[in-house]
Amino acid sequence: MDIKVSASLLGADLSEPGAEAVRAKNSGADWIHYDVMDGKFVENISFGSEIQKAIVKKDKFFMDTHLMVSRPDKQLEFFIKSGSDLITFHIESESDADHTVNILHRAGLDAGIALKPSTPAEYVYPFLEKIELVLVMTVEPGYGGQGFLNYTLPKIKQIREKADELRPSLMIEVDGGINSETAPLVKKAGADVLVSGSYLFGAENMREAIQKLKA
Repeated sequence: MDIKVSASLLGADLSEPGAEAVRAKNSGADWIHYDVMDGKFVENISFGSEIQKAIVKKDKFFMDTHLMVSRPDKQLEFFIKSGSDLITFHIESESDADHTVNILHRAGLDAGIALKPSTPAEYVYPFLEKIELVLVMTVEPGYGGQGFLNYTLPKIKQIREKADELRPSLMIEVDGGINSETAPLVKKAGADVLVSGSYLFGAENMREAIQKLKA
């Protein structure tokens, strides 16, 4: 598969998230990664659906929404209406995964399931034929700017191998500490969607930074 880059707004200038999303798209980012934190599933609190709706009005983006919330099934409707194209929720959340995936598919959206760094790959195997994407967290969820956790690499490889048996079109996304040094590691393991925030938005030339991730 072609490598996609999803620019995480957590690493952007948050005084102007819409302008930053436009800058990322114009620099070659394929998706805009939108992290939602509820202060319960993770300690931090980030963006809500109304901010996403305002960002989407700025331009046409592929909105890659990542729900780090305790009850994603209760939040889906807000983010379906605010312009998400893909919504990823955590297997460790309190929501029934099959039910949550069904809601997303009925709404015409792609569905993804995320795993924390310590969650075994096997937890997502029963859903691989039902979803479009698995997100492997390569840092602990809840904060931007963390260092990459190398012990997540075998899990990416395990999921890729299992997906090749059951659903070869499945995308594997990685999120956390992705830069020009770690990108080759996750791509070799089987990832094809790279989320990057601080590395991209802090780069002197974002277009060149994105090209390095894809190279």
